[in-house]
Amino acid sequence: MNLEDLGYNEALEAYRQEHGFGQHLVGRVTVEHRERYMVSTDAGEYDAELLGNLRFAAASKNDLPAVGDWVALSEYDEGKALIHGVLPRHTILERQAVGKFGEKQIIATNIDYGIIVQSVNRDFSINRLERYLTLCHAAKIEPIIVVTKVDLVSEAEQEDLLGKIKARTSDVPVFAVSNETQAGIAGLKKQVVKGKIYCLLGSSGVGKSSLINSLSGMERMKTGAISEGIDRGKHVTTHRELVPLVNGAVLIDNPGMREVGITDRSGGLEQTFEQIYALAEACKFSDCTHTSEIGCAVLAALDAGELEEEVLGHFYKMENEQAHFTSTVLERKTKDKQLGKIYRQAKQYRKKHKF
Repeated sequence: MNLEDLGYNEALEAYRQEHGFGQHLVGRVTVEHRERYMVSTDAGEYDAELLGNLRFAAASKNDLPAVGDWVALSEYDEGKALIHGVLPRHTILERQAVGKFGEKQIIATNIDYGIIVQSVNRDFSINRLERYLTLCHAAKIEPIIVVTKVDLVSEAEQEDLLGKIKARTSDVPVFAVSNETQAGIAGLKKQVVKGKIYCLLGSSGVGKSSLINSLSGMERMKTGAISEGIDRGKHVTTHRELVPLVNGAVLIDNPGMREVGITDRSGGLEQTFEQIYALAEACKFSDCTHTSEIGCAVLAALDAGELEEEVLGHFYKMENEQAHFTSTVLERKTKDKQLGKIYRQAKQYRKKHKF
């Protein structure tokens, strides 16, 4: 597979030449594992690490390569290379860093579609589904919903579940599949087309690795056995990986994510909760919080049964989470500016007094 098959284009090549990387190899990060990277190039695959200057110049971990990134690199030994720089990203899929409130974690970059995978058994949660949709909308990538393991439920149960999903989402393709019976796989394959990059999103054990095997028509990924105690597959993906398919499409597999914290990026909530934002335009007050105000169109729709209480409750929760995250980021930036000012003043004082 050449670079064009992986998505390389003229804009990236122009950037490479204009920014002094013309003499370097260019490749795409296919695997990220503890600051070690597998990079695919026209010359083959390289086990790559960061050039020291790149690591130390990074303002945060998000400035370092992630799966999906295009990087400039140089070979220093057979099959080994140093990464000198990261080329521009056209999309960034990210979430709130687990256990580090106010910080972001990149899931993958340069993606066209996010395939949100949920199974019909205990993992299924429409609230979590809305969180994944918000991540995709904020990143300006197209979401696709895939419900797996439909062989475990009756046709009536399947239709009821799909109806609930479609009632809470708008204009998002939904596919019901079984990796065991291959039901629905043919229809999904038509959605996965050459030249596009797809990122799989979902919790552990929902069948993401099995789905890659079904879409590729071969055993590309290791899969776990079903646990009878919890009725779901065991988690087997331990790192992010880019997987080319035979039809020219590319999938990015991810470790399961139970925590899907949203960040301060705008646009995500507006698309996920489009109904609420549309209703809010008719509110009496422009700063309406949709909690107790007279003349609130959102509360009026709730009273009239046009808006589900669960939907509004989840909207409140995610809106508050985003506001808290945003305020935390601003506080950190303000503190960093203050510390920087103190450092510069101290430096000038030492220079003046020749310390």
